Amino acid sequence: MTALPNTHDAEAIPEDARAEVDRLLQSGDLFRYTAPQDAPVALLEAEFAALLGAKYAVAVASCSAALFLSMKALGLPRGAKVLIPAFTFAAVPSAVVHAECVPVLCEVGANYRIDLDDFAAKVRGVDAVLISHMRGHTSDMDAILAGAADAGVPVIEDAAHSLGTTWKGQNIGTLGAMGCFSFQSYKMVNAGEGGILITDDADLAARAVIMSGAYEHNWAKHPVLQAPFARWQNQLPLYNTRLSNLSAAIIRPQLAQLARRVADGRRNHDHVAARLNALRWIDVPDALPGEERAPDSIQFNLVGLTDAEVTAFVQATAEAGIKVQVFGLSKDNARAFWNWQFLSDLPELPQTRAMLRRACDVRLPARLTLAECDAVADMLTAAVMQVMQRDAA
Repeated sequence: MTALPNTHDAEAIPEDARAEVDRLLQSGDLFRYTAPQDAPVALLEAEFAALLGAKYAVAVASCSAALFLSMKALGLPRGAKVLIPAFTFAAVPSAVVHAECVPVLCEVGANYRIDLDDFAAKVRGVDAVLISHMRGHTSDMDAILAGAADAGVPVIEDAAHSLGTTWKGQNIGTLGAMGCFSFQSYKMVNAGEGGILITDDADLAARAVIMSGAYEHNWAKHPVLQAPFARWQNQLPLYNTRLSNLSAAIIRPQLAQLARRVADGRRNHDHVAARLNALRWIDVPDALPGEERAPDSIQFNLVGLTDAEVTAFVQATAEAGIKVQVFGLSKDNARAFWNWQFLSDLPELPQTRAMLRRACDVRLPARLTLAECDAVADMLTAAVMQVMQRDAA
């Protein structure tokens, strides 16, 4: 019998990344703009843009910084309304607030995707749409892009969890005006921290580059049309949220491993999902038609359980050695919208609230073997059966 795996650690950093980090430490060349060309951050931007099929990339300190810069690059005025899903991480509404905009929360269904009726009712009253592909679950992007276009508002993609996911063959992050990704440790590519934004719009890229902290003429080291840079130099504030060469050196070798990690992550997710969906008390929502996910975790809904039974299930899994997070019952969870107390006038969103009170989250890294995935599925199965059979007795 396979022991329960450690589901928290990421894969080891590749040897060539460690060699490059050592070279940088020996040289002291850690700032992205010291070298006249081919700094690790500049190389990462070129490689990432090519990998995703975008024209331009701007590497920054985090995905939150990328989201913030996207709104600033779009020129959203103070008080602009930005539509976001009510199921996302607190960093997303925080980025909207930092950009001096106002988050407008949209209902999310039991499948973790945007409720299209609520979206249609709200999109004409906002200035931009920021779609979180939360935990890699992609909403109906055809409907969202069409609705936003009809309302005349831009779409930003929060693809923090979706590197490697595609929608009808097109990479997530390339569908809207700008796409933002994360290199935080629990993502498909791990640098501890870091983020990157992509776009096909040279003017948006130039604005983001300058505001990221390309002061004076450092923007000349970016392979973007020079005219937009010249137009915006000294016209925009500097937020100084650049990525360092050390982080870029850790990220770059992992890009070559992305396809394998995506394939392994999808295999692991689908294998465990099939096991869990055989249980009457668990439902793993299907992918939407046209969506090819790149998961490194699994989410499922507990069906027909009371709050007490959900709590007992979480306790049973913890005792067995696997952390299960219920988004809406975990204390102070940053993904439960009612905990975003930094927002004023929080709406009541009954559909999203009900989903979050039964939606579970379990880490399922791509590095796990199928035997280890079976061990996780066995443990989850035993825990829910233990609780429900006890209550039925």
